[in-house]
Formats: sequence, C-alpha cells, structure tokens
Amino acid sequence: MCRQLEEFVTNHQQCFERELLTGHVTGSAWVVDGGFTKTLLTHHKKLDKWFQPGGHADGDSDVASVAMREAVEETGLAGLEFVSHEIFDLDIHLIPDRKDEPQHYHYDCRFIIRCTGNEAYTVTTESNDLAWIPFPEIGRYTNEESILRMVEKVSVFADGHPDLI
Repeated sequence: MCRQLEEFVTNHQQCFERELLTGHVTGSAWVVDGGFTKTLLTHHKKLDKWFQPGGHADGDSDVASVAMREAVEETGLAGLEFVSHEIFDLDIHLIPDRKDEPQHYHYDCRFIIRCTGNEAYTVTTESNDLAWIPFPEIGRYTNEESILRMVEKVSVFADGHPDLI
C-alpha cells in the first residue's frame, strides 16, 4: 500500500484536495486511552458503519495535523497527544458514489493518538454515535479488516513501548 500511496501522490498534484474525483489523501486518528486498552470509534452518519475519526485533508499536506484536527472536531476531546508522528496504518479504500459524488478512493494515513485527559466525548453532526470500545469487544461493532488490523497493531505497538502505558 505504501507504494500505491507514493505513486498516487507523485502522479496527482491535487492529491490532498477532495475535488480530485478519482481519489484523495485523508487523515485519520486511531484514538486510544492512556492504558492502550480501548479505542474511540465513531458511527459514521454517511456510511452507517463504525470507524476511527478522520477526514479530508482539504489541501493540507500535513496529514498528521489533519488526523489531529479531525479527532478533535469529531470527538470534542481536549486532552489528545500524538503517540507518534509516524503513520501508524495506511489504508486505501473505495468510497461508494453518492448523490453529487462519484465513487473514489481514500488514501487514508492513520496516526495513533492518545487521550491523556477526560474521556468524555461529544457526538457531533457527522456521527450517529461515539463509543469507547475495549479492544476485545471490537468485533461487536465492526468486522472491517482495517479496524481489526489496527487492533492487532496497537497491541504489538504498546508491548514494544511499555513506557507509554
């Protein structure tokens, strides 16, 4: 997937703009609690599924900043910090067509972000709901391969970084 992202960015000058109808780069936040035991997912209003917070870059090539901005906007959480500024996960997925938008790809760069403060969230107009979900219970909410992959990756990540817990 890294090679596909690199080729896409190299070949499309407007890759960070949602107006690029074939696809565009997006930024997402894999929000975890301080103990790395659960994640905050949003029940996406348009797609009617549980996903991590995230969204369009709208011209911003700093996709880590995009991920943080989207996490704050979509959850209302104030005490968020990057665990790493490196891309935690990359997913390329097809977004179905809607009224005024043809189907297109999201080249989604995902960053691990930890909640260090109050875990009380705010459901915004973009979501039907939000929920802190313990990792062993993710399967009750979604069977999306990319979400399940991040659950596996975060446990390995946390095991390799005991100073974070």
